[in-house]
Amino acid sequence: MNRTLKIYIAFFVLIIIGIIVIDANRSKPIDWSPTYATKDKIPFGLHVFNEESDTLFKGQKVERFGSTLYEFLDPKYNFADSTYSIKGNLLLVSENNEFDEASLNELIWFVEHGNSAFLSMKDFPEQLMDTLHTDFGNQYSLSDSLYFNLTNDAFKHKNYTFKKGASLSYFNKIDTLNATVLGYQEIDTSKHVNFIKVPFGRGNFYLHTQPAAFSNYYLLNKSNAGYCADILSYIPKGTVYWQAKSFKNEELSSSPMRYILSQPALKWAWYLFLIGMTTFIIFNVKRRQRIIPIKVPLQNTTVDFTKTIGNLYLQEGNHHLIIEKKIIYFLEKIRTDYLIDTFNLDETFINRLHQKTGKDKADIENVIRLIKRHRNNLPSTEKDVIEISKAIDKLK
Repeated sequence: MNRTLKIYIAFFVLIIIGIIVIDANRSKPIDWSPTYATKDKIPFGLHVFNEESDTLFKGQKVERFGSTLYEFLDPKYNFADSTYSIKGNLLLVSENNEFDEASLNELIWFVEHGNSAFLSMKDFPEQLMDTLHTDFGNQYSLSDSLYFNLTNDAFKHKNYTFKKGASLSYFNKIDTLNATVLGYQEIDTSKHVNFIKVPFGRGNFYLHTQPAAFSNYYLLNKSNAGYCADILSYIPKGTVYWQAKSFKNEELSSSPMRYILSQPALKWAWYLFLIGMTTFIIFNVKRRQRIIPIKVPLQNTTVDFTKTIGNLYLQEGNHHLIIEKKIIYFLEKIRTDYLIDTFNLDETFINRLHQKTGKDKADIENVIRLIKRHRNNLPSTEKDVIEISKAIDKLK
């Protein structure tokens, strides 16, 4: 290993060490992504909710599943007697609705058979809203604070203030004959419904528009943690089937390269490594490239070959054959270059050749006359060879 290469490697290693040291001492930015995943400890993950679920659902069994609702519920349906093998409450907490059509239909069917579903998300499937004769909207405001309260007498004196991550969605239409309002949100002195209970079949839907209430950020806030417990107290006693995300972007692979690119320090170290290696290879190859020998290009001997053949014909004195070869070559070139049929060398042929080449029509007529004379007169002289050669050369 030469001295220059050692310097390159040492310089590259120092850069990587410097990046790692700088990144280790830098405060990491807070990730405010609303993942609502049980393994996420970021503000809007559900790590705390997952850890405290036994306390929040005191006396109730909590069963978690990560598949879709259809994959979870369909195997538990008995077609013989139209019943489910499980009874209880479905729990879904998400930023937005993520239902596929089959799962949504299975959810509605499950509730209709005497079960309950608690959904906390910022918007709901249009099909579900139509089924429950309900609709929701969004209120836009300059205020950064929302105030929540519940209608139950046991909670009517409790008010909770949310800022970050709070949803501006609310229910602007409900079936007042069947639906029950369970909670409100206030912003800019406007009061809107954000928590309702809607009977359906033999079961009930509990719809809530503030999933942030279950997040780490608000459960670790003593003044707001009670809101989550108060909301969950409305869920009927029984087993809770919780569709829980294990971690954010769980559909992505966890390959080492994906992890490296997800960490700023490792990502830049990887990029610098690639840049350094590319630079080294470019300079190293340039210095060690072998000398490429100069090869003399092959000479074009076509002209010499033509002269030799011509001399052979002249020595034999076969002027008629020389003229015939020139005519054949001339007509072949016309067919190839101008796509003109040379079978009939008539007035039509002369006009087409004149139009395509732009050559003087008299010169073309002269060549055609000489060709016809040659083909009708077998004896040929050296003078005939020269005459037809000059006539053809005028058209080249």
